[in-house]
Parts: sequence; C-alpha cells; structure tokens
Amino acid sequence: MKVQTLQEEWFGNIRGDILAGIVVALALIPEAIAFSIIAGVDPMVGLYASFCIAVVIAFVGGRPGMISAATGAMALVMVDLVADYGLQYLLAATILTGIIQIIFGALKLSKIMKFVPQSVMIGFVNALAIMIFLAQLPHFAGESWVMYVLVGLTLAIIYLLPRLTKAVPSTLVAIVVITVIVIYGGIQTGTVGDMGTITQKLPAFFFPDIPFTLETLIIILPYSFSLAIVGLIESLLTANIVDDMTDTASDKNKESRGQGIANIVAGFFGGMAGCAMIGQSVINVKSGGRGRLSALVAGVFLMFLIVVLGGLVVQIPLAALAGVMIMVSISTFDWSSLRNIYRIPITDAIVMVTTVAIVIVTSNLAIGVIIGVLLSAIFFAAKISKIEINEKLLDAQQTKIYSIRGQLFFASVSDFPGKFNYDDNVEQVIIDLTEAHLWDTSAIAALEKIEEKYREKNISVTYRGINQASSELKRKVTGT
Repeated sequence: MKVQTLQEEWFGNIRGDILAGIVVALALIPEAIAFSIIAGVDPMVGLYASFCIAVVIAFVGGRPGMISAATGAMALVMVDLVADYGLQYLLAATILTGIIQIIFGALKLSKIMKFVPQSVMIGFVNALAIMIFLAQLPHFAGESWVMYVLVGLTLAIIYLLPRLTKAVPSTLVAIVVITVIVIYGGIQTGTVGDMGTITQKLPAFFFPDIPFTLETLIIILPYSFSLAIVGLIESLLTANIVDDMTDTASDKNKESRGQGIANIVAGFFGGMAGCAMIGQSVINVKSGGRGRLSALVAGVFLMFLIVVLGGLVVQIPLAALAGVMIMVSISTFDWSSLRNIYRIPITDAIVMVTTVAIVIVTSNLAIGVIIGVLLSAIFFAAKISKIEINEKLLDAQQTKIYSIRGQLFFASVSDFPGKFNYDDNVEQVIIDLTEAHLWDTSAIAALEKIEEKYREKNISVTYRGINQASSELKRKVTGT
C-alpha cells in the first residue's frame, strides 16, 4: 500500500472530495438524528457531535477519506447512562471517552486489534445490526397501520431508487418524500419535533454541569471505557476497510488519538461520543472521496443544512427515520455469515454466536467483544495443546527415546509428565524436542518434574533437537 503525503491528503482530489463530502453530509442528517433518538437525547446532540467529530477528525485523524460522526454502536452504549443520569453526564462521559482513546493511541494499543478474530468481528457487526433493529420497535408502539405503510414506503424508496439513479443518497430522498407526504397529506404521526427541539444555532463551548467528584467518575468511567473500546474497534475496522478500498496505508495509532481528540471537542460542544462510520465511509469513497477535505466538507455542510434548513428537520416523521435505521440494520448484518455458518469451524461458529448473544443480553458491545476474544483464545489454546509422544528403545533396551511433537505451555503440560513410563528398565532417557517448542515456565517445570522422577530411578535424562529459543528460555529459568 502506498502512503499519502500531506499535500495529497488535502489537495490531491479537491473536486472529488468536495462532491463526496456534500453527499455524505446529506446522508448524515437522518442517521445523526436517528442515533440521537436511540441514545435518548435531543436530535441536536447527535447533529452537533457529527459536525464536531467530522471537522476535527479531518485534521487529526490517521485515515484520510474516512468519515467519523455520531454512530449507532456508540448510541447503544449510552442508553442507560442517559436514562439514569441525563445529558450532562453523557457529555462528561464523552470527554472521558476521548481521554481514554488518546491514552490508547499514545500507548500504541491499536496493534491489539490483530488479536480480535474474524469470528468476533462478524459477531460484533451482527449484534450491532440486531440492536439497531430492536431499538426501532418502540416507535411502533401505539401507532396505527399508517406507521407500517410509511416505513414500508421508506424502505421501498431506499432500495429501488439506486436502480434509477445514484446521484443523491436514496436515504435522503426517502426522508424528503415521506416528510412531504406526511405534511401535505395531513397525516397524524410522530415527528422528530416530538422527540426534542432542533435549534438553528451553531454549537457553543461549555463545561458539563455535573459535580466533579469521585462519585461522578465512578458513574461515568464504565460507560466511557465501553465507549472508547467500541469506538476504537469500529474505527479501526473501518480504517482497514478503507485501506483496502483505496490501496493506501493509514496510521492506526494516530487514528486512535484523533478519535479521542474529536470526542473531547464534541463533549465540550454539546455532542455525544462518536466514531468512524462504516456505511458513510464506504459512501464517501464510492462517491469519489479520498482525502481529508471530504470529511471537513461533510461536517461544515452538515451544519450549514441545520442552521439554514433546521425548520424543516423538525417535521421529519419518525416513520421515515425508523425505515432508515431498519435499512442500516439490514445492510450492516453480515448475511453471508448465516449461509456459511455450517462451513466454518465449529469453534468459530460458537464464538460468533456467543458474541452476538452476550451483546444482546448485556446491551454492551464491548463486553461481547472482550468475551468473544477470550473464548477464541481458549479454543485456540485447546487446539494447540495437543501433544504427540512417540517412544523407541535403542542399544539393547538400555536407552529410550521420547520424541515430542507439539507446543509445550501451560495448557498442554498439565498431564505431560504422566505420559512417561518411569518404571522402564533403561539406563538413559533421551527427550527429542526437534518438533516441539517450549513457551513458558510451565513447560520448563514439567520437564524438571520428569527429570526428577527419572533421577529417583537412577535414570539419566538428556535432551536433543531443542531449538535456540526454547534452549534460551530453559537456561534463563533453570540456569542450565
């Protein structure tokens, strides 16, 4: 992959970045509002967040061409915090989320992403899709058949319009059409205005109105940590996707720090925590966006639309937003994972399903990912803990060779010493480690136990074929 220079990142694709940024800004409006509703906050919180994060990440992010804003994954983590403590605590948690992400970036922890298996990633994405869908169900409570018709019409426009033209996002066209039908048809249904006030004002800087105490920290820290983990997982996953689409490299640690800075700014300007958006980033790239300018244009044009056209935004029907979010959940879900679930290893299938189940039960994407990774590690350890031992007598049965094949570490050596016959009538035992590797002190301790048992029988033990790394570990631990 090639590395872009600073000039290329900003001015190497001016026309494409500007047009792509405008398209992304149009598509961001319904999603930012919908994510705000999921989180239980006023629509402006999501809109302010999308503006702040998109603009800031354009300057400090590590992946040019990637779009970051308010997202469904982050919104889902915030639900309980907002319900129990309110918006001000959410803003404080957003700022703390940014601080944690900056620390992650400074410590270069983005490299731990390589330890997240594909099965966990798929489970993460599928769980996110399911939770976004479930979050739409309350909008149907108490509504008549009209709500279902409007949602169906929204989905029809979203999926059919691209067959005619892709000049404008079909989600935006669906929002506009359904809004026009409701307004001019005099249809009584819930609107964005019913969920909160849309103000045609730029965001203003302020400190969250909360007590700066240890108790407050204890309240927001678990949410902030979850938001930081979920945000970085989705951002780094999106960065990998854009890397592949554009055949360019990105700085993942810089992206981690950039996401943190953007969230801190968002929190101080009344916005919720956000991260990279897989869907919008793909839209940006496919629309011709490649550089940092596309993210900057998307954020600035988004706020222009709110300030100038905010009076129309409040009249958007919730049915349209629900339809958009159902589309997002459908497109987010990895349907191929269902078709291939019988073809992949059973352990991968278990990890994927477990990740989804835990996320759904706990409503916490971070917990699902962490447990999924741990479960994958356990399965992997069990898979490589199988040791093969072959024995052979030499020299008129005075020497016995044990040939070991496999990885010797804590999970494989618990019963390893018991596989040797200490009652053999031999003078010497040779342990052949040519096809084995010693990984930790547990392996060394197991070998020492074997030596001790043979020593009690006056049988000498020697090793052969031990590789350099294993020999060095044995020397450090035993001094021989």
